[in-house]
Amino acid sequence: MAVKKFAIAMLFVGGLGTTLVAQSDEERDRPRVSTQMHGADAANPAPDTETINVPETLSAPAYFGQIAFERACSSCHGTNGAGGTGKGPPLIHPIYEPGHHGDTAFLRAAMAGVRSHHWDFGDMPPVEGITDETVALIVAYVRELQRANGIE
Repeated sequence: MAVKKFAIAMLFVGGLGTTLVAQSDEERDRPRVSTQMHGADAANPAPDTETINVPETLSAPAYFGQIAFERACSSCHGTNGAGGTGKGPPLIHPIYEPGHHGDTAFLRAAMAGVRSHHWDFGDMPPVEGITDETVALIVAYVRELQRANGIE
């Protein structure tokens, strides 16, 4: 137990821990992550929905993923994944790049829910009635949006 407490203390001393202090409304759209671990872009605010680049043409899976996203996800994650609803984070943000949140992270979040760890919106509950196949389509859509916005 003492080793665990020491390790946690070292993370905070080293600047790698997250802050547990409640964020103000102005800070809510900022991730609670270390820029040392995730790069300077991790501190970027949520994008403005008007600035999101939407591809002119989507692949077939992404097209159907867009429809599913609008039905199951946009009420929290915003139009085109830009956030701004006050209920969930933007998915068009460097924090959700494939190298940090792989496709299976989206599947686990939708199927089982996920504890809040980067943002201050609270825990995400499981999405009722969603299937693995539908989540795969949604991920295709989100990844195409991310690429169109420079998130690789």
